[in-house]
Amino acid sequence: MLKVLIPTIMLFPTIWLSSPKWLWPLTTAYSLLIALISMSWLCWTSETGWSTSNMHMATDPLSTPLLVLTCWLLPLMILASQNHINPEPVNRQRLYITLLVSLQAFLIMAFGATEIIMFYIMFEATLIPTLIIITRWGNQTERLNAGTYFLFYTLAGSLPLLVALLLLQHSTGTLSMLILQYSQPLTQYSWGHMFWWAGCLIAFLVKMPLYGVHLWLPKAHVEAPVAGSMVLAAVLLKLGGYGMMRMMVMLDPLSKELAYPFIILALWGIIMTGSICLRQTDLKSLIAYSSVSHMGLVAGGILIQTPWGFTGAIILMIAHGLVSSALFCLANTAYERTHSRTMILARGLQMIFPLTATWWFIANLANLALPPLPNLMGELTIISTLFNWSPWTILLTGTGTLITAGYSLYLFLMSQRGPTPPHITDLPPFHTREHLLLTLHLIPVILLIAKPELMWGWCF
Repeated sequence: MLKVLIPTIMLFPTIWLSSPKWLWPLTTAYSLLIALISMSWLCWTSETGWSTSNMHMATDPLSTPLLVLTCWLLPLMILASQNHINPEPVNRQRLYITLLVSLQAFLIMAFGATEIIMFYIMFEATLIPTLIIITRWGNQTERLNAGTYFLFYTLAGSLPLLVALLLLQHSTGTLSMLILQYSQPLTQYSWGHMFWWAGCLIAFLVKMPLYGVHLWLPKAHVEAPVAGSMVLAAVLLKLGGYGMMRMMVMLDPLSKELAYPFIILALWGIIMTGSICLRQTDLKSLIAYSSVSHMGLVAGGILIQTPWGFTGAIILMIAHGLVSSALFCLANTAYERTHSRTMILARGLQMIFPLTATWWFIANLANLALPPLPNLMGELTIISTLFNWSPWTILLTGTGTLITAGYSLYLFLMSQRGPTPPHITDLPPFHTREHLLLTLHLIPVILLIAKPELMWGWCF
């Protein structure tokens, strides 16, 4: 764990002491090196599940894929931000990269924590850099409103979790994930225990976000700069799913009855947010709502609490992280050239940028879960779990899948096909940097087809 965490922390002096000319190449190369070192976590030697480096930090097959995804994303965020942060004064560029690196450090500690209270502290700490990135480097004046929504939704959801954790510590005497899974489950069905159960999960459901408490997400995505959108879609939403998986293990007897309303909300949210996507005119808003729809499936898979549900949830989280981040990068490249996120104003881009149209095509097909991509593997596993739990859910999940295919194709046809309007025929060409960025997003998605056991956790 420390072989990645210490180099990440040493990035701070590198950022502030390197010369302005070498700032971007150095940080990109260094963070890519850290990402490559983090791959060593995927070589699984332990038979027990957990592999610990010390008493407080450990990895197991559930957190390892998310840790590697976190490390993989930092060089991609730095690559994506280069164009629009470069004109700013050097100190602001340094501050921006510092915030991205601090976000990675917090996320590594959150996913690697074995104490739930440490996970909670790091879960909350990720708020600060994200909030500064959204409110300082966002595009429109609406960014302050988006930052307020983001902050208050997340804080209102996570304060009950703190109380619930303190109660858990009081009743069991420990908050270690290694020990809690072997402790006695709570058997009382009093109102107090029901509130405790809800307190444990609501923070993560807001973070995912569950339909109904999702309003902060489209605002935050639309207003954030490209790196903010990437890290929000790829990793921060996954904190919610990861936290739910860790907490569900110890909430057991109460979950059988209390999970119903949340599963219904999650499944209904798949259809509702998919329908909203069909009506969107704003490119980033459409991709943001599609994230809510996919996270609804993940929440359903986790709340049912079967090995298949957990496996499907991890696979879909990893695949969605890479694909959604790639879509936000593509949306940003189009925005940097046309200075508009309205899809109808930037039609027929395929004629001008044929290679970029290929990236759009692959990313959209991955988003609608084309076989044999890992997105389909995750979705099918979750859908079959839900069907096994109740055959009626196939109506909701099947409709959701159809709507997803509909808006993904709508997104591609709207932005790439059709007659090219005269006002966009003289756009600047794409840079090698942008093609490299998308290659580094989509190659892992394609390679994961060959070795999916890297990300399906300890469930099979």
